Amino acid sequence: MPGARDEALAMVREICLALPGASERPSHGSPAFFIDDKHTFVMFLDDHHGDGRLALWCAAPEGAQALLTASAPGRYFVPPYVGHRGWIGLRLDRDATRDEIAGVIEDAWLDRAPKRRLAELDESSG
Repeated sequence: MPGARDEALAMVREICLALPGASERPSHGSPAFFIDDKHTFVMFLDDHHGDGRLALWCAAPEGAQALLTASAPGRYFVPPYVGHRGWIGLRLDRDATRDEIAGVIEDAWLDRAPKRRLAELDESSG
C-alpha cells in the first residue's frame, strides 16, 4: 500500500517536525526523527524485516509500554531492538487516530528532550 505509507509518513513528518529542535534523517534505512540531531524519539517502519506492519517505534515514559500493550494489543506492541528501553510500537495500519498518533509522538519527544528543550517549551507556553 504505497499510497497509505506515503500518507502516513507525511502525517508523521508534519507532527514530528513541528516539535522544537526536531529533524529527520534516515536511520537503519528508515525515516527517523531526532531532537537536536542527537536524540532519536520516533522511527517510521514499513514491513520491518517482513513483520507486515506499518508502524512507529516511539520513546515512551516509564510504564507506558506495559499499559498501552495491555490495553490495546491490536495497535500497540513492544518493538524489537528498542523495546527493552521501554519504547512502544504503534501500528499505523490499524485504527489509530491522528490525535492518538500525535499524542504518542509528543510523549516521545517529551521523554527524550534534553532539559534545555523542555525549559524552552515551558517558557513558550507560560
